[in-house]
Amino acid sequence: MKPAWLDVSAGVAGDMLLGALVDAGVPPQVVQAAIDAVVPGSVRIECSEVVRCGMRACKVDPVVRVDDPPHRHWSDIRALLTTAALPEAVRTDTLRVFGRLAEAEAGIHGVPVDRVHFHEVGALDSIADIVGACAALHYLGIERVTAGPLSLGSGSVVAAHGTIPVPVPAVLAMSSGRRVRAGGDGELATPTGVAWVTALADESAALPSMRLERVGIGAGTKDFPDRPNVVRVLVGASEATGAIGSDGTGAAAENVVLEANVDDLDPRVWPAVLQRLLSSGADDAWLTPILMKKGRPAHTVHALVAVQHVEQVSAVLLTETSTIGLRRLVVGKTALARAWRPVEITGGRVRIKVALDLDRIIQATPEFDDVAELARATGRPVRVVLDEAVAAAVSKGLATGQRLPDESVP
Repeated sequence: MKPAWLDVSAGVAGDMLLGALVDAGVPPQVVQAAIDAVVPGSVRIECSEVVRCGMRACKVDPVVRVDDPPHRHWSDIRALLTTAALPEAVRTDTLRVFGRLAEAEAGIHGVPVDRVHFHEVGALDSIADIVGACAALHYLGIERVTAGPLSLGSGSVVAAHGTIPVPVPAVLAMSSGRRVRAGGDGELATPTGVAWVTALADESAALPSMRLERVGIGAGTKDFPDRPNVVRVLVGASEATGAIGSDGTGAAAENVVLEANVDDLDPRVWPAVLQRLLSSGADDAWLTPILMKKGRPAHTVHALVAVQHVEQVSAVLLTETSTIGLRRLVVGKTALARAWRPVEITGGRVRIKVALDLDRIIQATPEFDDVAELARATGRPVRVVLDEAVAAAVSKGLATGQRLPDESVP
């Protein structure tokens, strides 16, 4: 997997994202071709090297080439993107970004989403920023994007509807659930930039583990005296040591542990709760007996969850248990790569779960649910079926220290 991490500690805007990705190695002509596919002949991008508070950066300026740029509704922009000759991945990502922005604006103004009037955001330069950044992401082959905490700014800004406080309403709506901070004076995060980040990037509290390949730095228009006004993108390759993350990609992944202390739940409910957590996306779920205040016996329920499944697993904890709140702990997770291999034994088939370090087997264990089901079906003791499955695995070369046999996974 090819990951990228965005440093948005100084804020984020569409042109800053585009500049960072171009600086990371995307030819400007690739970006220009994508923009021309959507709004042909209307915008030309100009790239230059600038300095922001002593830091070199790439500045990308979309130059509008029409005299009277139209303001568009979301339905107009969606039609442009749907019919444009873009790679499907670029089209999908661009629609996600604009769709997120449209939904936020619709909620703020109380209008149907298709009738959202984008004002500045619908202008040609912003279309160029979003389409260009999505095309750049596709060109680099980036498969997963994460981003650090967002700096949103403070104060006020003059917009189409008058003077409004910073962060502006659309930025606040799209930042819900993310780690945010002021980060300085003025509008540091624009709706375009925040839409792109929150639509395409998972939240990451810190730089995830990766083998760093390149760094791109994109400049904003202003040059602050106390901090570089830049977005940085770090592009790399996931660590390939035979370990995988919770998404099975081969990365040492960032995960979240969800926890709650519960002292008033019928203990007969716990097995169903744990199973529900696992089926909802948790990588693992378990209970710890604890003693609470006033000597009350209780349990802490834990769930280890990949970041993309946090909300759905949180919902299970809040509905299936009696807790009224959760703790979220960001943790790193490294796991051995794994594979499944079937073995035939008396009465049926049992899957063997194999853990690997590169192509060497570290563990090979029969799937217990398969063993128990086969024991019920054949009327034999579970221990007999388990022993036979272990013996069959060894005879097939599924043993510690052996190379994984080259055969397809069912």
